[in-house]
Amino acid sequence: MKRPFVILFAAALLLATGCASTSNHESTGQYIDDSSITTRVKKAIFDEPSLKVAQINVETYKSVVQLSGWVDSAAQIGTAGSIAGSVDGVTSVKNDLRLK
Repeated sequence: MKRPFVILFAAALLLATGCASTSNHESTGQYIDDSSITTRVKKAIFDEPSLKVAQINVETYKSVVQLSGWVDSAAQIGTAGSIAGSVDGVTSVKNDLRLK
């Protein structure tokens, strides 16, 4: 009688931890939230006429946005970082944009 209970308990434990977030992996909900943040940051950058969105890559992991790519001026680096940081849900911005 104990063996089926132990197997059922182990299976339930594996299922419960399979959907949890770890330090290296996002939960499904966090992944969806990060995808939404990425989309909103890209739109905000696209809406800024001084920035060329095709040259700026946006990635989000656990609500931290990373900007990478090439821009024409130091002012554009600051503008892109400010825009990304102002998007709802962004906890911080890693601005790795570089000058051409």
